[in-house]
Amino acid sequence: MRYTFIISVFFVIWLSLLSRVFYLSINSNERYEMLSNHNTIKKQLIAPVRGEILDRNLKPIAINILGFKIALKSHLKVKGKDSELDRELKRLKQYFPKLSIKKMKKRYLKKNSYYFHKNINIVDFISYEDIMPYYTKLNISENVFIYPSPKRYYPNNQLAAHSIGYVSRANRKDIEKDELLSLIGSVGKNGIEKYYNKFLEGEAGHRTVKVSAYNEEIEQLSYKEAIEHKKLILNIDIELEKYISKFFVNKTGAVVVMDVNGSIIALGSYPEYDLNTFVSGISSKKWKALIEDVDTPFTNKLVNGLYPPGSTIKPGLGLIYVGEDGFSPWWTSTCTGSMKLGKRNFRCWKHKGHGKVNLKKAIRESCDDYFYKGSLKTGINKMAKGFKRYGLGKKTGIDLPHEFIGTVPSRSWKRERFNQPWYIGETLNTSIGQGDFLVTPVQMAQFTALMATGKLPIPHIAHKIGDKIYNPKPRDVLNEKELKRLPLIQRAMYEVCNHPKGTAHAFLWGSKVKMAGKTGTAQVVGISQDKNVRRLKEHEMSYYRRSHAWFTTYAPYKNPQYVITVLVEHGGHGGAAAGAIVSNIYNELLRKKYMTKN
Repeated sequence: MRYTFIISVFFVIWLSLLSRVFYLSINSNERYEMLSNHNTIKKQLIAPVRGEILDRNLKPIAINILGFKIALKSHLKVKGKDSELDRELKRLKQYFPKLSIKKMKKRYLKKNSYYFHKNINIVDFISYEDIMPYYTKLNISENVFIYPSPKRYYPNNQLAAHSIGYVSRANRKDIEKDELLSLIGSVGKNGIEKYYNKFLEGEAGHRTVKVSAYNEEIEQLSYKEAIEHKKLILNIDIELEKYISKFFVNKTGAVVVMDVNGSIIALGSYPEYDLNTFVSGISSKKWKALIEDVDTPFTNKLVNGLYPPGSTIKPGLGLIYVGEDGFSPWWTSTCTGSMKLGKRNFRCWKHKGHGKVNLKKAIRESCDDYFYKGSLKTGINKMAKGFKRYGLGKKTGIDLPHEFIGTVPSRSWKRERFNQPWYIGETLNTSIGQGDFLVTPVQMAQFTALMATGKLPIPHIAHKIGDKIYNPKPRDVLNEKELKRLPLIQRAMYEVCNHPKGTAHAFLWGSKVKMAGKTGTAQVVGISQDKNVRRLKEHEMSYYRRSHAWFTTYAPYKNPQYVITVLVEHGGHGGAAAGAIVSNIYNELLRKKYMTKN
């Protein structure tokens, strides 16, 4: 019996041992193999190079210049007067005098810890030319590591700054949204650089390597190259941008040059700023100077500048009038220089009045009185709905970030925003593009293209994204009656520029193109409506109290090809401030063969 018990115990022990061996060698093989691989095989991500941006003629707009970053081995001795860290930093300072030992040491100590085993970056960028004389000497040290580090560069400096945008160091919020940025280090912060950032940043590559227990690389097991998205080609002509910028020396404002289908070949917000300032990080002093400048150079006036449109909306309002039942295209009114409504006088800009006025004359000579009276017939609700259908009070869809929608005032808008009733005087203010009415220059260019062709385009800067052509189709927004009456509006806009009494005619000397358009004056301060108070002329006012000057156009009149919209802040009268600018730009378009005369 005792013998049987001993044999049984022996058998159970061996069976348990065999079961355990089987479990460890067979069943747990996958788990321990995975742990082993985790300890000996590492996957390293490879940062892609940011894609370049080119203009329509393949001239560089945003490129990468070759350079290197410098890293030091972690866990260097940092204590003592002549520590390992201090020796390496002094050597770098000897080679590159502009580097700061204090800043490099601060970056190193911030990362260095018992648990951090990677090399620590202490210098983000040194140009190829600067580092090459010392490259071999630096590589001798087992503590110094040199990695390729391309840097964004804008060869045209400030040209088209607000539309191109810039890249800068990615912050924590950026990295939380896109993990690839922790590898790349920089992200598009504004303009095209931001809007197309995901495309431009490319796709990371990777390499899988086998390492020893001492973290030394033994063998490369796999390699996948990073993908650089090289081609973002814009519609912009950078030479045309350069030509236009000379008209805005010591002026502020905005310009949009767009074909009638929405392709933007030039756009500027002035004053501009040097994009290269932001690539490596801007100083707090320079940043403060930018944001405190009264001319707001950091504001993209093209899509974030909100201005009363003034009389530029009169062609559209005229189209709304005649597109409604009960409003004849031949309806006339008599302008005496002012119109009384209740206790208020609503002045026309022409003190003596325009006399008998029809729609064409009202647009040509910008008669406020005609549009006051027409607005009373049509009403604010129909006006607001029409303007929104024409693209105002909503985003245009331009490929720029943070586009503002502006404001088309209405009863419902005022009730929702201020919880106040609408007054009939506000309808009159809206009819001449004043009061709470606000638009952006890009919206006004889109609106003008609608008047030129009967279709509402989507403004766009990009032409080719990778291998794909970007060319959104214009939309049909006009009803049948509006399309029928549109030639009347177009003829009136032609007379603005070509009739002796047109508000722009006197200022278009030297123009080689027959254009159509509309001037506008956007008031910055309220103007007394009292008949007994003399209305100051624009040149009599202090600069920052003068009205903004609009001139929005299309050409050629008979075969619309391009829209040019110009806004000159505090420029006074639209034709006087912007007429010569528009004429010169059209002449340049002719010279560059973008368009024909007819």
